[in-house]
Amino acid sequence: MDTLKQEPSRSAKPAAIDLISGCGGLTLGLKRAGFEVVAAVEVDERAKQTYAANHRSVRLYHTDIRELSARKVMADLGLKRGDLGLLAGCPPCQGFSRMRTRNGERAARDPRNALIDDFRRFVSELLPKTVMLENVPGLARHQRFLALRSELKRLGYEDFVDELDSADFGVPQRRRRLILLASRVHSPLPAEPNDRRVTVRQAFAQLALPSSKRDKLHCIAENRSETVRKIISHIPKDGGSRSSLPVELRLGCHAVTNGFHDVYGRMRWDDVAPTITGGCSNPSKGRFLHPSEDRNITLREAAVLQGFPRSYRFLTEHGKEAIALMIGNALPPPFIAAHAKCLRLAIG
Repeated sequence: MDTLKQEPSRSAKPAAIDLISGCGGLTLGLKRAGFEVVAAVEVDERAKQTYAANHRSVRLYHTDIRELSARKVMADLGLKRGDLGLLAGCPPCQGFSRMRTRNGERAARDPRNALIDDFRRFVSELLPKTVMLENVPGLARHQRFLALRSELKRLGYEDFVDELDSADFGVPQRRRRLILLASRVHSPLPAEPNDRRVTVRQAFAQLALPSSKRDKLHCIAENRSETVRKIISHIPKDGGSRSSLPVELRLGCHAVTNGFHDVYGRMRWDDVAPTITGGCSNPSKGRFLHPSEDRNITLREAAVLQGFPRSYRFLTEHGKEAIALMIGNALPPPFIAAHAKCLRLAIG
């Protein structure tokens, strides 16, 4: 990677850095909010390539954040401590999720949890004017998150923390997330919720049929067994579930559990989608069947439900599962943009 120093931006837009950027949903939201994203950090090769394909002007550190010096980043970008407008990020959240912690009944011990300490390290060394962190709600009770809030207070920040639903901020899916907004220059508050939610019907209206050759991501073929295709065809349209299947089509594994009721379920046309996860390409992983067609939603449809524009590039050579994971792990750009605008206005 080029290590030459970059001249400070002369743009009127305040500078932002995206830590642990994934495929770029956070960066896209920050750009929409009026920030100039000057740097990002991402260790995963496929996510890095996807990010670079969509955000060519951003200096991208392809490295483990635990091995990256905040001082080096400041030197590379020509920043002094306190110059940066916004430091934003979403440390990997799997270790804090209810699924990983047995619905919150035991402490999360995933080693990725420690990455929030590196986020805190960057805050301490860069001393940005504002800070944004998004994650799963379970993070709020974790000692590492409490340590971050304590450090923010020590450094002179006011913070706001709440659990919000992305569907209230222009994202066409239910997605409850923890958001932390912190500022040295004002008392931060989140955006006001939208009066109307964006439905699956409205989100899909912008898309051509999956048979279109103009979008490879939208056309990746499904490989389902005859049994699975038959099951899908018997799920009632527009919100139906596997509970309506005739006995002879019910899978044995579903007979021994009362949970996971959404698997092999259809989305509803006139409602928001369920949470888009890394399993969004597989009907056995959740309510990911198309409302009226006998198929799973396409990866392009999944990306649109995450709030990505239809022009956002995902490299199909990465494979279906890898792309689905990137999409499911992404931060919805409209959700980020809504709250980042509140920080942008305070910076001036």
